[in-house]
Amino acid sequence: MSDEHGFSPRERRASFTLASIFGMRMLGLFMIMPVFALYGKDLIGFSPLWVGIVIGIYGLTQAVLQIPAGWLSDRIGRKPVIYGGLTLFALGSVVAAMSDSVYGVAVGRVLQGSGAIAGAILALAADITREENRTKAMAIIGVCIGISFAIAMVLGPVLASLFGLSGVFWTTALLAVVGILMVRFLLPDSVHRGQIRDVTAAPELFGRLLKDKQLLRLDFGILLLHLTLTAVFVAFPLTLLDAGLAAEHHWWLYLPALLLSFVLIVPFLILGARRNMNKQLFQASILVMMVALILMAAGKGHIAVLALAMVLYFTAFNFMEASLPAFLSMLAPAGAKGTAMGIYSTSQFFGAFLGGVLGGLLFQQLGGSGVFLLVAACMAVWFWLAAGMSNVSKVRSHILPIGVNIENTERRELLLAQLLALPGVHEALIIPEEGSAYLKVDGNIFELDRAQSLINL
Repeated sequence: MSDEHGFSPRERRASFTLASIFGMRMLGLFMIMPVFALYGKDLIGFSPLWVGIVIGIYGLTQAVLQIPAGWLSDRIGRKPVIYGGLTLFALGSVVAAMSDSVYGVAVGRVLQGSGAIAGAILALAADITREENRTKAMAIIGVCIGISFAIAMVLGPVLASLFGLSGVFWTTALLAVVGILMVRFLLPDSVHRGQIRDVTAAPELFGRLLKDKQLLRLDFGILLLHLTLTAVFVAFPLTLLDAGLAAEHHWWLYLPALLLSFVLIVPFLILGARRNMNKQLFQASILVMMVALILMAAGKGHIAVLALAMVLYFTAFNFMEASLPAFLSMLAPAGAKGTAMGIYSTSQFFGAFLGGVLGGLLFQQLGGSGVFLLVAACMAVWFWLAAGMSNVSKVRSHILPIGVNIENTERRELLLAQLLALPGVHEALIIPEEGSAYLKVDGNIFELDRAQSLINL
């Protein structure tokens, strides 16, 4: 049992299980980032370009398959897609672990990325949780992804120093197997609802959303953010090594930098929410990241400068990583959040791929300082584009089930007009095929009970 607005035991277990599965998969993808440039030197074909390709190429298959895998889960069910994705991830990890060349490792990373289960996991979370708890479930998954990144920055260097590069990949294979067992034994069975537009993409909406300049700014932003991330980690581990920090001790810098960054972003997140300064703080974060990249270029040989640069970088990165999905949720039209998020996620993973390739090419031609300075120039472009962003306010989305007279056109049109007339409702959309009404509302004044009473008449 649970209170009206709390998680039921079933919802709580499902949410934390799905978050753990998602987090373990992302942990396996991220762990290679801080170590491959250092521990891959004995592989056949090793070069700075291939460092970038190996780090980023998972993003290419992830970007291509992200939306189709979500559609497939609408048709054959969530769990089969999750099982398949985790199996591909385990297979890719084994291929990479057993390879003696960068080409074989790249093939393994391609297979890892092809296990694109994000859409299926989010859809299963939506299937299992009630609408009033869905935002909480998604937030738990989001937090788990952030934690997995932090753990990867520390665990990757530790595992690589103890067991070598292959040990990192064997660990990711083990994580995938653990994920499969969690799906089998910990995830409750659910009623498959098919498409839920808040979490899966609708093909007919692509054209409309790709013309939305506000959403495109967010898509371009997440592309640049992850382009920067993968490009930085082509060059930064070697920069630390040149500064005299032994490879097995790199986590000494990453761990405190990450912990301090998490502390530093809290007041900014609170300030942005309370004083409606999201846009200004977001633009400030872009400038902070640009300064951090310039410090990385200028601090060659100076551990203290590089440590400061990494604190600034992680603080800006974590703030933007938390802010961009929130902005997207507020700006996406009613009933289109799943499609908007699909385009956004595709942009994110494509950015990771581009960053790896670009970082490898730049490092090969210009060295680490060239990577940092040219990526800093990308931040300047992003800052200019972000000037046109809307300063988003407190907007919430609701999905309300409608089971009465849903096929009656006159009743449906009357209900839609009544919903739109409610105080605080910005947009309303009724999808007869799903038996649902999608609302985008001002969370400060909208009264959910009034909307539900209209639907229940």
